[in-house]
Amino acid sequence: MSDNVMRKKMADSIRFLAADMVQAANSGHPGAPMGLADVAVVLSEHLNHNPKNPSWLNRDRLVFSGGHATGLIYSLYYLWGYGLEIEDLKNFRQLDSKTPGHPEYGHTAGIEITTGPLGQGIANAVGFSMASKFMAAQVNSDTADLIDHNVYCLCGDGDLEEGISYEACSIAGHNKLDNLIVIYDSNCITIEGCTDLSISENIRGRFESQGWEVLECDGHSFDSIDIAITAAKASTKPAIIIANTTIAKGAGELEGSHHSHGAPLGDDVIAQAKKEAGFDPEKKFFVDEDVMARFRCAIEKGDLLEREWIHRQKTMPLLEQNEVLSSLEYPDFSRIEYPVFDKADATRSTNGKIMNAIAKAIPSFLGGSADLSPSNKTDLKDMGVFPKGRNIYFGIREHAMASITNAIALYGPLMPFSATFFVFSDYLKPSARIAALSGIQQFFIWTHDSIGVGEDGPTHQPIEHLSQFRSLPNFYVWRPADGAENVEAWKKALEMTKSPSAFVCSRQNLSVLPAAVKGEASRGGYLLASDADATVTLMASGSEVQLALDVKAKLNEQGEKVNVVSVPCYDLFIEQEKSYIDEVIAPETKKVAIEAARGLEWYRLADEVIGMDSFGASAPADQLFEKFGFSVDSVIAKIK
Repeated sequence: MSDNVMRKKMADSIRFLAADMVQAANSGHPGAPMGLADVAVVLSEHLNHNPKNPSWLNRDRLVFSGGHATGLIYSLYYLWGYGLEIEDLKNFRQLDSKTPGHPEYGHTAGIEITTGPLGQGIANAVGFSMASKFMAAQVNSDTADLIDHNVYCLCGDGDLEEGISYEACSIAGHNKLDNLIVIYDSNCITIEGCTDLSISENIRGRFESQGWEVLECDGHSFDSIDIAITAAKASTKPAIIIANTTIAKGAGELEGSHHSHGAPLGDDVIAQAKKEAGFDPEKKFFVDEDVMARFRCAIEKGDLLEREWIHRQKTMPLLEQNEVLSSLEYPDFSRIEYPVFDKADATRSTNGKIMNAIAKAIPSFLGGSADLSPSNKTDLKDMGVFPKGRNIYFGIREHAMASITNAIALYGPLMPFSATFFVFSDYLKPSARIAALSGIQQFFIWTHDSIGVGEDGPTHQPIEHLSQFRSLPNFYVWRPADGAENVEAWKKALEMTKSPSAFVCSRQNLSVLPAAVKGEASRGGYLLASDADATVTLMASGSEVQLALDVKAKLNEQGEKVNVVSVPCYDLFIEQEKSYIDEVIAPETKKVAIEAARGLEWYRLADEVIGMDSFGASAPADQLFEKFGFSVDSVIAKIK
């Protein structure tokens, strides 16, 4: 049997596994897997990975930006030997199966990242490439390389239509990420029909203008695909391969039809397709032994590659590089010398000083801002510029920034942050959601946190954003009220390795708070000030904590007994046991929450909420706090 004849049999095996999976589930997308099967076979020959150890650091990364094409993804991971069995393929899209409708990181072995909605996977691939370039700059030497792998991404028309792909590919071209290879499944079909309905741009011209190598191949010619991938690997730029394919290749009457995109093909169509390909139409979920043997070569090849890599570590003149790698892989948080704050300061400033203290002690800590580092205070002093240094300049590309940073966090021994104004978190919400869903420890730095933004006006004043992110499961929003709370927030966030954390910081200076009366900031909320026999408990976060203290002082003058509770992390506080919450918030008191935001979530803890019932306005910050009722007299009037 000639090599291409065998490749054809392998590709058809992928096609019919995918078709059978979708048919059995009566749900899914058969068209893309069938169209990409030939590309997948050739890519298998180029991919360096180890099914026996999916976390091998120097493996090639493979990202499926079109995550709906899970028929292809799970077929490959079954055929390569990542632990999936035929029963798992039969349980496609079923409850508690290893084969959910879209691939999920940590759920199925080999899945590098949860790409989620279209486009994010391209940014994730850029992130993996950037992570590898940073790692290589730290641990490679003039005579030997420890990090020298490639990053592959499979994408479709939908991915390239999403705006995030433009942002991410622009970053990739600017940074000359020459180990990044995107394979574009150009089948000219979307759900609604031919792509002529919605897109007419010159894809080649677009990528050439962004500094990419643009290659093209017949996506159903094994030799053409092989030549293109070989050329892409040799490129000195990021490369995109435009693979001209036919959706649902081999599906008879549905070949090339948009009707094959997101619906089962039907038993009759699948049976006829199998018959025409020389397969037994009566057999479902079937792979011949010779096909399985060819795919399972990945196990032996990958194991050998990893053992050679380990041998390289031990024998090459890389002693210093190995020490650097070890310091990246095993950060020592006890080395962090946290600053002490003794005067009023904006929490964006205290946060920046804390981040620099972390960076000095933790060499894996890196990141950047969406063109706002002077305002976010996120510049890491004397830490250099990516790829050799730890300051990444993302440009004004919030969504790509967050998706890239998700991938950097999952690459291996790196602890990344991303930063922007809080109101611009709207642009990156999809990636923040994926970070929470996947359990990615990314640190989001969001400054200019309320109407305290001032003169920029309501378009730049984040009123509803705290509520939005507090409602996100496994996502921890810290809004510190001073530098000491900020330190405790970071200490806790560094421990939370399976959760993203957001630091929502003020533009304006905030006073230094007194010591806690009961509880700890690291538990999300604590009793800051108290009176015996208090009748009122005031709760607040961030800039409103000092306001609550000022309200308490004036009510004390009027004979009222008041407690004040600071809640720097609402999400963490409500996770505490009821006994702790009752110690901090006396149940018999009238409970009032104060926050210069929408604040509806506070009703879980409070009887009344003094928050924002409208958008903000353009004026100096102190005038805005007065206008919207965040003054001592206004709060007291509302309480009474």
